[in-house]
Amino acid sequence: MEGDEAMTALPDEGWLVAHPPPRRVRLFALPPTTDGYTVEDWLKLPETGERIELIDGSFVVSPMPAYDHALAAKRLVRILDDACPKDYEIVETGNLEVGEDGLIPDIVVGHADAILEGPVTLSASDVVCVVEVVSPGKVNRDRDYTIKPPKYAAAGIPVFIRVELQDGPRVEVFNLREKGYELVAEAKAGTVLTLQQPFPVSFDPAVLSGPRSR
Repeated sequence: MEGDEAMTALPDEGWLVAHPPPRRVRLFALPPTTDGYTVEDWLKLPETGERIELIDGSFVVSPMPAYDHALAAKRLVRILDDACPKDYEIVETGNLEVGEDGLIPDIVVGHADAILEGPVTLSASDVVCVVEVVSPGKVNRDRDYTIKPPKYAAAGIPVFIRVELQDGPRVEVFNLREKGYELVAEAKAGTVLTLQQPFPVSFDPAVLSGPRSR
């Protein structure tokens, strides 16, 4: 009506401040290669909010993990951190140089002096344990069961821990032996798992999922 303010479908400035539009995905160009990408190429990648690993010369992109995955990792970090001696530090999703690969374990236990220097990536020689929480899907399971463990073993990482959330939680602990990783302990929800390496710690895998225990 005459005298009324003009109607518009556009939001006012205050609304845009309170409800900013989502950020656009940042695309980036990769240099052409016929021999596969290197760790140096991997370290030059920009931050995209995705997990990008370098495996056998190719970049493997994974979406952010589901909440049950993230929760299990966070709770396990807390358990390990409470038992951790001062010589070690524990971080989630750290960049790790493993031979010619660039991997991102869900949890990294490494020498404190190396981690406290604040590097972008750690060398496998600075790491005493890695943890992978298995995500659903054949590709993810292949990566955590058949592809990454032999690479961690070949790089000399002493302990590999795998957390299985399907029909679990269930935790498997592998120690490095002459021919690779050997299963030394495993436990499912309702039983107590005891680790001796990289340091003594015991817990029930049930605490990695479900309601918070008080």
